[in-house]
Amino acid sequence: MTGEPLLTVRGLEVHFPIERGVFFRHEIGRVRAVDGISFELRQGETLGLVGESGCGKSTTARAIIRLVQPTAGEVRFLGHDLATLDEETMRREVRRHLQMIFQDPYACLNPRMTVEQLVGEPLRNFGLSTFGLAGTGDLRDRVTELLQLVGLSPRHLDRYPHEFSGGQRQRIGIARALAANPQVVLCDEPVSALDVSIQAQVVNLLQDLQDQLGLTYLFIAHDLAVVRHISDRVAVMYLGRIVEVAPADEIYDLPLHPYTVALLSAIPIPDPAVQRSRHRIALQGEIPSPTKQYQGCRFADRCPVKIARCHTEDPPLVEHRPGHVAACWVTGPNGLAAGAMGGRAD
Repeated sequence: MTGEPLLTVRGLEVHFPIERGVFFRHEIGRVRAVDGISFELRQGETLGLVGESGCGKSTTARAIIRLVQPTAGEVRFLGHDLATLDEETMRREVRRHLQMIFQDPYACLNPRMTVEQLVGEPLRNFGLSTFGLAGTGDLRDRVTELLQLVGLSPRHLDRYPHEFSGGQRQRIGIARALAANPQVVLCDEPVSALDVSIQAQVVNLLQDLQDQLGLTYLFIAHDLAVVRHISDRVAVMYLGRIVEVAPADEIYDLPLHPYTVALLSAIPIPDPAVQRSRHRIALQGEIPSPTKQYQGCRFADRCPVKIARCHTEDPPLVEHRPGHVAACWVTGPNGLAAGAMGGRAD
């Protein structure tokens, strides 16, 4: 996890226009789903991206892979700025190296296709010869190999998605994402739709595949316990902006942003004595509208430790400790925000 970044995002924005009118439509506002975020992914690492529902996590992943068009910003990968590539170049030179695992393992699988067709589709799309495959026999062997890699049996080749459990369907989705030998996999809440017992199996599978294949993950989730288990670094997102980035253990042990402290305080601990002694931080108010233009900090209206400056100036991301950045006017390298909010979240 050293050297040049494999994937670099700079100032990424995704805005959706709000229009009014029947015959003459005009824009009356914008939903700022992603509003100027920057981060890097290095070879072989897992960056966890966490935050509340609606903060822009999934839109970020979709903008990177160009399932939605970025409004502004830069996404550097394999020498290309993906935000400006035409669709043909994106498909021919980039997509096989940059794949995605989706949240709903059933909605993303065509119910009329067999497992062999679903997992083999990327191989056919990018050309069998690209992967050293000569024909349908080789293709079936490669799909069989991929199924075994994710813990499924070759006897599942001719079955349809509805014949599988949720965990098995997600394994099919993972096999399909790995079919083209990608370098980076964007995991969009891949376990949130699964039972807790199955979540652990899928997370362990993703870690094993990373070790075997040298994969790099952007792992999106709202379950902070899962993120800590799989991530090397964690980025916390709030209302379209990244407010804190740090190594996984450090962000859990010494959070520097008040929003991160509040999120961590909500994680249940399976020990009644410890749970009773914890300081639970309940944020007041609702999440502000993503259509609003902010002059100061977006978290100021809900922040228990805000100062006057928070309402007038937008705090930049500042490195308070090595590799640990936070966007807050009242924090410092010793976790001043955490101390002001009643103690550490753990």
